[in-house]
Amino acid sequence: MRVSARAERIEPFYVMEVAKAAAQLAREVARSDQPMIFLNIGEPDFTAPPLVQEAAERAIRKGVTQYTQATGLEALRERISGWYAQRFGVDVPARRIVVTAGASAALQLACLALVDAGDEILMPDPSYPCNRHFVSAADGRAVMVPTTAAERFQLSAEKVAANWGDRTRGVLLASPSNPTGTSIHPDELRRIHEIVAARGGITLIDEIYLGLSYDPTFGRTGLALDDQVISINSFSKYFNMTGWRLGWMVVPEALVPVIERLAQNLFICPSAVAQYAALACFEPESLAEYERRRSEFRARRDAFIPQLQALGLAVPVTPDGAFYAWADCSQAARRLGVEGSWDFAFELMRRAHVAVTPGRDFGSADTHRFVRFSTANSMAHLQEALARLRAVLA
Repeated sequence: MRVSARAERIEPFYVMEVAKAAAQLAREVARSDQPMIFLNIGEPDFTAPPLVQEAAERAIRKGVTQYTQATGLEALRERISGWYAQRFGVDVPARRIVVTAGASAALQLACLALVDAGDEILMPDPSYPCNRHFVSAADGRAVMVPTTAAERFQLSAEKVAANWGDRTRGVLLASPSNPTGTSIHPDELRRIHEIVAARGGITLIDEIYLGLSYDPTFGRTGLALDDQVISINSFSKYFNMTGWRLGWMVVPEALVPVIERLAQNLFICPSAVAQYAALACFEPESLAEYERRRSEFRARRDAFIPQLQALGLAVPVTPDGAFYAWADCSQAARRLGVEGSWDFAFELMRRAHVAVTPGRDFGSADTHRFVRFSTANSMAHLQEALARLRAVLA
């Protein structure tokens, strides 16, 4: 059967390929004294808090499980709007919010609405692999711009201007970023947006980790800049609802009917049960629990990264958000007799039964030197992982 050229352009999601290998080894060592520790997947170890679970149960019992509007429940859009006002002090009218089947659907809708065949979107290298594939799926081209630790592994206004070409349509940023956990400084983001806007382009920002920001310098939404900024967000990370597949996007008001039309045809609507459950995310009790969990994620970062660095796994920029450590494994790999992060990751799996993600997924700008550790695991597991790393790297 002939496969489309579009499908052929989509590379494997190596994060998941590594996860499959780790899961297979985990089955083999499950009864050993060193069962597998998973520091490879970017998924909170917390699940939806009690009020959210109860809201889902009520929705099922009451039978409110039919289709909703393609743009999502009006009540949920209002709750999201209120959260922006409460958390970030930004007025985001509910009419500009579209609830989606996860952030992935939001990114797909944004790319289909705004990217034509041959259009180019500037993105930082390294960055989350699926983001560039959404551009490719819309027959556009992601232009990966190498970034450095000095730039916090983020695009700068200078690099946006230098790489803007005749086919450039805009930028796709992520703040905080996966895999680095670093954010764009608000002043730099403003300069980037001014350059993009002056060229008639689009500023699209993946903010799915924004709720898990630990530094007030960076923990601000790009929506504060301008109502032409497009923000993608999710209930997966801060709100701990990964498998519920629920997200949202904030778009300029004129774009809402376009997104709605696409959503009606491609998705009909997000999950009704997930939407009714998500209403409870914004109850004071739930928000207090999310803030407690955010503090726990920060404590894990603060405990884990210094010990990681002491092992020769240098983290060039301390993450200010999310739950990742982007670590240079060059020195550690040589101590294990291997070269590059891909072989290093599999060697760690084999010797220490610790799963991490090699940099291969995230771009090509020195990513072969880096691995991503996920600290979305218990403190006990993180400390045990560090002990095993010490043993094999000694």
